[in-house]
Amino acid sequence: MGDDNSIRTLKEFYIPDYILVPGAKIDSVSHIPACPVIVFINGKSGGQLGGELLVTYSSLLNKNQVFDLELKAPDKVLHQLYATLEKFKYRGDNFAAEIQKRLRIIVAGGDGTASWLLGVISDLELPQPPPVATVPLGTGNNLPFAFGWGKKNPATDRPSVASFLNQVKDAKEMKIDSWHIVMRMRAPKEGSCDPIAPLELPHAMHAFNRVSSTDKLNLEGYHTYRGGFWNYFSMGMDAQVSYAFHSERKLHPEKFKNQLYNQRTYLKLGCKQGWFCASLFQHSRNIAQLTKVKIMKKQGQWEDLHIPHSIRSIVCLNLPSFSGGLNPWGKPNRKKSIYRDLTLPFVDDGLFEVVGFRDAWHGLALIAPNGHGTRLAQASRIRFKFHKATADCTFMRIDGEPWKQPLPLDDDKVVVEISHHGQVSMLATPSCRSKSVHDLSSHTVDSEEDSSDEESSENSEERRKFGAADTFKYND
Repeated sequence: MGDDNSIRTLKEFYIPDYILVPGAKIDSVSHIPACPVIVFINGKSGGQLGGELLVTYSSLLNKNQVFDLELKAPDKVLHQLYATLEKFKYRGDNFAAEIQKRLRIIVAGGDGTASWLLGVISDLELPQPPPVATVPLGTGNNLPFAFGWGKKNPATDRPSVASFLNQVKDAKEMKIDSWHIVMRMRAPKEGSCDPIAPLELPHAMHAFNRVSSTDKLNLEGYHTYRGGFWNYFSMGMDAQVSYAFHSERKLHPEKFKNQLYNQRTYLKLGCKQGWFCASLFQHSRNIAQLTKVKIMKKQGQWEDLHIPHSIRSIVCLNLPSFSGGLNPWGKPNRKKSIYRDLTLPFVDDGLFEVVGFRDAWHGLALIAPNGHGTRLAQASRIRFKFHKATADCTFMRIDGEPWKQPLPLDDDKVVVEISHHGQVSMLATPSCRSKSVHDLSSHTVDSEEDSSDEESSENSEERRKFGAADTFKYND
């Protein structure tokens, strides 16, 4: 990597200190990089690999372009960077204007880490929001796989990282839908509410950023939480297995430094939890007995969603990648009457796919050609209402991050609602599996939300944020 050609290549990604470090000496710059990047790495992801990537990226780029998410929160980094860029642009600095226009983000970590960063970018309402490339550094790696970045943990040597940087430079931008999730539940009679015990909510739910008390989503005596997802929201047995895996990893992190070991452990926990072989006493885990579900299609009218009693896991899917790269929706044959209203799973059509699974054997059908889960619906909105049930809890998961969700014990109810929030920009390689509705000239889908939505007036600033960062805007 020491020859002149390699050095010249890396200049295409380099950002000088005066853009990155407040108060740094202003450099006179002759070369504008084609693809300036900011790199965020979860140092704890991928066992040792996160730390190794931090070292390699720091050696190839300006070390101030590379951030360990354990030490620096992405909202603070991006807030400062864009404030600096705006300041220099105001002074007529053309270089700063070009950096802002060409900037791309690299995030290395699991799906939860990538979602956290996407939530920050959405909340900050940045001028010219940068597109994001994802490095697979987790167990599922569904987000990287959906956009052609692979699902295996990456090599960390200098040539491999330099090659990845060049892929980022050549990648195309692709819009994907963002989904806002709101959860409303009664505060516990005892204990702290920050966060609600016994909840350990993931980054995506932002327990410490409640919806404002003036927001119409709030009800007296209830607490409302918000968040977002870009890949999937799931509930039921698959989330329970994921929760068991994360709990085990938290107790014994030293054992989870190998991707193959992680996947074997996942499979073993799936068997232990009954995901492959349900006992006669596990009826309470059937989704239909836990919750009533309503969906909204494009017309703006709520309708009941029928869920077969055999379904033990339900997934609201935005991308064609779930559980390590499988596509639960598949390609519906619209010649069959049962699939007449269903389309391919486009990532920017304002709809998500609702899929059910009976058990893990049903999930293994995805490996077969044309295999798929139980297609339940395509919707622009969904609402789960949990009343007193035979179970005291269920399990939920957002983009790889699971939690244990208490269910009502008396006349209370828990409500979870998902609605469209907008779009973010991803970076995709030529082997990208995700499809845009705009790629097919013969197929048009109206992705605008229906104005007859009974709750369209709930348009407060609080509702429109994920809560990943404090929203800020620059003055004109």
